[in-house]
Amino acid sequence: MVYSLTYRRPSRVSTLSSDEEKRSINESLSSGSSGMSHGIPEALSFDRIIAGGTCPPCTVRDFMNYLKYIEFSAENLQFYLWFQDYSARFAQLPESEKVLAPEWSHEQAEAEAAASTAGSKPSRKANAHVAEALKGTDFADRRNPNPFNTPDQTPSLDEGKRDPSSEYGSSTGETRTTAVSSTMARSVAEHAFDDAGMKWKPFTVQPYRDEVNRIISVYIADKSPRELNLAGRERTAALHALQNTTHPSAFHAVAKSVEYSLRRQAHPNFVRWTICNGNRPRVIFARGLGVAGIVAGIVADLVITLSSAGRAWRVVPLIGWFIGIATLIAAWKGMCVVLHGMHHRHMRPWELFADETDEVMDEKRLSNDSFLSQSTNSFEDEPWIARYQKRNIIRKVFDREKWIQEPALRQIQDTIFLQALLGSFLLSCLFVGIFCAVPAGNFF
Repeated sequence: MVYSLTYRRPSRVSTLSSDEEKRSINESLSSGSSGMSHGIPEALSFDRIIAGGTCPPCTVRDFMNYLKYIEFSAENLQFYLWFQDYSARFAQLPESEKVLAPEWSHEQAEAEAAASTAGSKPSRKANAHVAEALKGTDFADRRNPNPFNTPDQTPSLDEGKRDPSSEYGSSTGETRTTAVSSTMARSVAEHAFDDAGMKWKPFTVQPYRDEVNRIISVYIADKSPRELNLAGRERTAALHALQNTTHPSAFHAVAKSVEYSLRRQAHPNFVRWTICNGNRPRVIFARGLGVAGIVAGIVADLVITLSSAGRAWRVVPLIGWFIGIATLIAAWKGMCVVLHGMHHRHMRPWELFADETDEVMDEKRLSNDSFLSQSTNSFEDEPWIARYQKRNIIRKVFDREKWIQEPALRQIQDTIFLQALLGSFLLSCLFVGIFCAVPAGNFF
């Protein structure tokens, strides 16, 4: 079964236009009547991949590997997966805890933005809902409530003397795999709040405040190890919201920006990249074979036309034309027809040298604890890079293969292959017809 012969694989999305960014995510991603969205079938939709409804090589783990090794933006998916989990956990909290972290409204965000633009200092009074919840307790009417009433074990970052990035390692790409400590996260978060012009500390009695501090220190603070690509205004607005509440709505603007980037850019590029069943050396090799087949067809037709042989013999090179053009069309779209015949794909470089331990680490990378890790997404020091670079070009062309399990991906490849065959047949008939119309040379 194949899709429509007019099917076109997703286009490469390099940048997102400012006009599109103003639209809502649902509006900009609305699917057409055919069920396709920019060449992506419903079976490979973003929501289906995130929900775990796809098979290799289109799983969420494959998506994460693509963003880390190809697009270098794994932090977007890491933050998005954490936010989905966080929202679900927050919704299960008892009402007595939810009331401590009220929802952050759009009106409050606009008021904070206006106050920041006017240069006024943020209010030192606690959010009215939180103050009401704390009324009659030991934490009422305190500018810096601390339920444990203990000082920080380490001092706050001193602006001008310490750089937040120093908390995560050297600027040369040194990474650490331990989770961010609560003290360090609180220190970095306080520094981020100070940079945003906020002079009072958030309520520590709010649910998940330590976890929110860690997220700030990993994804939102300036020079954090997995810093999201946020505009200065977006970062400041998010910090203003997180100073007042730990409700998931405080992350609304950041989450929307991240989700928009994932849906409109990363996801289409991932599907387009996954359609290619061969690595770059194999695709270049396939293109060379396609050109060789076309050249062989041209030479054969020229020899027959210049000879005294009958016109019927000029149809024989159609085989060379057909194979060469079909191979070239498929290779131009990143596919090797030989691999496609077996529904195989080349293993990715990071898969070639992976063992069971690496697979366990890949699964751990998708756990909630890994989203709070202070390690960067840098992979320059991973062992597979040096080992893959040592492989000669012939070995890369004939690298190990793996069966494609995802049915929707096989359908897309079947469609592209059929398009290549039909296009090749039409062009081959056209070129052979031209040679058949030329009078015989009778040179030999």
